[in-house]
Amino acid sequence: MIETATAKAPAPLPLSEVDDEQLVSRSQRGDLTAYDELVRRYQERIYATVYHMTSNHEDANDLAQESFIKAFRALKSFKGDSSFFTWVYRIAVNKTINFLKQRKNRTYLSLNDVDVNAEHDPDLVALISDKTPRRDLNLAELQEKLNMAMQKLSIDHRTVVTLHDIQGLSHEEISKIMDCNVGTVRSRLFYARQQLQAYLIDYLK
Repeated sequence: MIETATAKAPAPLPLSEVDDEQLVSRSQRGDLTAYDELVRRYQERIYATVYHMTSNHEDANDLAQESFIKAFRALKSFKGDSSFFTWVYRIAVNKTINFLKQRKNRTYLSLNDVDVNAEHDPDLVALISDKTPRRDLNLAELQEKLNMAMQKLSIDHRTVVTLHDIQGLSHEEISKIMDCNVGTVRSRLFYARQQLQAYLIDYLK
């Protein structure tokens, strides 16, 4: 008599090794741990995007959290036409744009609200590279100037600079997030950079 060996089922992959598509599918079936993994993957980038659009840490925290909650509630309607990454970015950007429109008459910037991660921004580090005792102070001052200059841009121009120059998204990804064509993204980016350069010209001399 020949004994047949019973094959052991392979151990499930840890969530960190599961791709977004499978995590979304599991989340749509009510698996909260799968959605937690999606949040973990993108929460820092979503937060950073919202912060650079609002220049306020508290608002960025609230809006990022609300965006993931909204995404979870709308997850059953997600058809996979774009990546989850692009889809949740679109939700966060649109939510932030609506918030900024409502806040338009309430502009402020606190010296205590300077981005504590400014030294990790390669663009900022490139502008101030001297290893002097004043370096931290200079970084904080530059971040403040950049925040103020960003707030002078229109919401659309501020958004495209944040997504491309700060978050590193491609023109194609931004066009999907902002629901416009690539040419519009390029022209907005060009105009926004010109405006920022004009606002910062005295500081950068």
